[in-house]
Amino acid sequence: MSSVFVLNCGSSSIKFQIVDPKTAKVFFQGIAENVQTDRCTLSWQIGNKKDKKSLLKSGYHDVIELVVQLLREHEDIEKKIVAIGHRVVHGAEEFIESVIIDEEVLTKIHDCSHLAPLHNPANALGIVVMQELFPKLPQVAVFDTAFHQTLPKYAFLYAIPYQYYEDYEVRRYGFHGTSHRYITQLAAETLGKKQEELSIISAHLGNGCSVCAIQDGKSIDTSMGLTPLEGLMMGQRSGDVDPGVIGYLAEKLQVEAQDVITMLNKMSGLLGVSGVSADLRMIKKAAEEGDGLAVLAIEMFCYRLAKYIASYFVPLGLPDALVFTGGIGENATFIRERVIEWLQPMGFAIDPVRNKDHGKKSKHVISPEGEQPLILVLPTNEELLIARDAINLVRGK
Repeated sequence: MSSVFVLNCGSSSIKFQIVDPKTAKVFFQGIAENVQTDRCTLSWQIGNKKDKKSLLKSGYHDVIELVVQLLREHEDIEKKIVAIGHRVVHGAEEFIESVIIDEEVLTKIHDCSHLAPLHNPANALGIVVMQELFPKLPQVAVFDTAFHQTLPKYAFLYAIPYQYYEDYEVRRYGFHGTSHRYITQLAAETLGKKQEELSIISAHLGNGCSVCAIQDGKSIDTSMGLTPLEGLMMGQRSGDVDPGVIGYLAEKLQVEAQDVITMLNKMSGLLGVSGVSADLRMIKKAAEEGDGLAVLAIEMFCYRLAKYIASYFVPLGLPDALVFTGGIGENATFIRERVIEWLQPMGFAIDPVRNKDHGKKSKHVISPEGEQPLILVLPTNEELLIARDAINLVRGK
């Protein structure tokens, strides 16, 4: 039995998991939050045992070293690891698939940092630390943007002077590619189709949200853009907004444009409209108690998502299925119900009983028996896909 150590170094968190890519069994997992602050905490689980501690040393190197120290108390788990898999946010146009990391790859990941300044440096640092701690194990990079490198030029370019694409790489890159690719594989298995014959709309809904049009198993359009700010309304991100808003508010508030962009990234979306929280569960509770802005935030979220889904009928025609995934997509029955109400003119319908149990008793399907297009609820598993990519590359498959 072989396993892969999957590491996801974010801008303020470190997620990790040791997983068997064949059986999906997880041996060790956890998360460090508020990294590089005095509020840093590490939570982990080995088998059925869970633990948590506050960390005085909260740098990336310190946290990863502690995680490995905890791992090395369990030799039976460590000896099964055959590779390290890293989530890397941005691969620009350089990386169209996952790769084994060498010095050249690491340099190119650093070179992409101008497109993801909060994430790529952290991703690269995680790679360097793991190379130090596991010098004999191969390391693999799996890129969020790679799945979307099949977008046609007319879909990824912005209607601005072409030279900005040539000079500064300004284009739609898209994100959540690992999740959308995993869902493509899982949807093909669920529907009994070959990936290269599959046409779906994948809606990844969590604190960050994106939707992806997938034709013949390949991404042909997606809602996020140059950055993860574009597209759907999210937990704290605004999603699509008139670019003129940035200059207008900068002038009115007497602040820099970057201050407005920070607001759009961190104080907008469900949080900004509701004034309650970025957590949909808290907003739902407030809405049920009669909070008008909470009700409005939920309606905006569903309406804007439905509009994006409907727009993907243009490149796809009638898809095989619409797939809901991510924390909200997999669990929020009321969101799915309202989105499908908006999409009735496109022929979508939902079965209330199937929707209530998230399709668990109906092979993941929540649309009525015999109705097309199908609506599925599928659990995403980005760590498992990273592990599978890593072991396949290491074994030369």
